[in-house]
Amino acid sequence: MIELHINDGIAEVVLNAPQKLNALNEEALAELSQAYDDAEAAGVRALLLRGEGRAFCAGRDISTVDPANDDAYAYLGGLVTPLLKKMAAFPAPTFAAAQGACLGVGLGLLVAADVVYVAENAKIGSPFANLGATLDSGGHWLFTERLGAHRTLDLIYTADLMSGSEAVAAGLFSRAFAADELLDRTREIVARVATGATGAFLASKELVAQIRDSRVGLWTAMEEENKAQGVLCGTDDYAEGFSAFIEKRKPVFQG
Repeated sequence: MIELHINDGIAEVVLNAPQKLNALNEEALAELSQAYDDAEAAGVRALLLRGEGRAFCAGRDISTVDPANDDAYAYLGGLVTPLLKKMAAFPAPTFAAAQGACLGVGLGLLVAADVVYVAENAKIGSPFANLGATLDSGGHWLFTERLGAHRTLDLIYTADLMSGSEAVAAGLFSRAFAADELLDRTREIVARVATGATGAFLASKELVAQIRDSRVGLWTAMEEENKAQGVLCGTDDYAEGFSAFIEKRKPVFQG
């Protein structure tokens, strides 16, 4: 179900089970984890996650789940959360291109990406009111952080879904594109980022995560920026960037 393609320093990870809207079972989660391991081992400079077909990922594959014997915590806490942490810590810029349903674990995959571009007609929200279950995979954090408590509980109680355009307008994700343009536009951006100064990008990725997770204040964040810049000024890409600026040419970063 999970495919990994590597070309020109870019990993493209594909959820390829369109017949079931790329819903994820335990085997698929293991394959996805392995794909990220393989991409890291290959030393890629950017990663793109996408879903094949009309949906990005409809969430957990519950087609064979017996609710009488289901251990939801083992699935989520034992499999999903470790995977999302691995994805979020990937040592290169990561992007997701999402169309159609982005629900449950599928929403969590987006939470774990650095940058998310969605199709205008994507469907984002909490469908769990119809299952007697609750939003998972970081959905509560994402919605409360970006939308506030009232809008979050509105989405949870009603099971109403937001479009991709609405989600971007509300600040959930970065950009919305027409569905037929989403993949091409995302690939163009990923290709550009993959030629950038990867070390500098990772410094920013770490700083953003620290601000998000530790709620550091302005002056603490500024000091961390100063430290990061001090480290970067000793790198080849830093020297190349300044040389290119002075020589009025495009820099050639090695990552």
